[in-house]
Amino acid sequence: MFTTRLISGIILVLIALVTVGSGGMILFATTVAISMIGLFELYRVMKIQKNVIGIAGYLTVVSYYGLLWFHGEQYMMLMSIAFLMILMTIYVFTFPKYKTEEVTVAFFGVFYVAVMLSYLYQVRVMADGKYLVWLIFLSSWGCDTCAYCVGMLIGRHKLAPVLSPKKSIEGAIGGVAGAALLGFLYATVFGASMAEVQNPQVACALACAIAAVISQIGDLAASAVKRNHAVKDYGHLIPGHGGILDRFDSMLFTAPAIFFAVTFLR
Repeated sequence: MFTTRLISGIILVLIALVTVGSGGMILFATTVAISMIGLFELYRVMKIQKNVIGIAGYLTVVSYYGLLWFHGEQYMMLMSIAFLMILMTIYVFTFPKYKTEEVTVAFFGVFYVAVMLSYLYQVRVMADGKYLVWLIFLSSWGCDTCAYCVGMLIGRHKLAPVLSPKKSIEGAIGGVAGAALLGFLYATVFGASMAEVQNPQVACALACAIAAVISQIGDLAASAVKRNHAVKDYGHLIPGHGGILDRFDSMLFTAPAIFFAVTFLR
């Protein structure tokens, strides 16, 4: 299992280096694909992945990314309201086929998976994005690694004993501190190339720290959904890691966190 997980992890890193490094259409298409697969995994947990409300969700994701690509952000609120109206129309005219919870998740899933993850692309295309985008990975994967190491060494107090018995408060603090340090070191190396960031070391350290806190909430939120529906993993697409949502659950939160943190700190 460890070997499989390690090989999968290396492949994921290589894919990230190519797609994120390239940016543009390659990253955009990859982000769309990950969003669609992740939404399918979430819908499958709720057993709506092939129903009409699930299809409405997939079409909304396509519409959202279409607006994002063609810079139609002013129409996104209209898209959201239209999607809600479509879901409620289906709910009413097929009653009692769908439960309220299913309709709610259909709406929620689009924003939880697709909209949140889209900030990976949005950070990449912002000023200095080719440098700042890596803060998403440093704050997500870096926090996970540091939290695990600190938790194993000195973890004593449970962070969320019901949701994740192995996570500790000490580990969570270590994850945030580790992510901040990684952000600081990263800016020390690449900060001189960031033309739009006034104090790269401080900005990157703070952005990573903020995102690391939020990433752990994202990880626990994904665990809560799985426990509520008695599933171990969202899928089996990534050997040793589970599904897309199992691997990218924290990144769903760090991507928008980095976007807004950098926007206000730069």
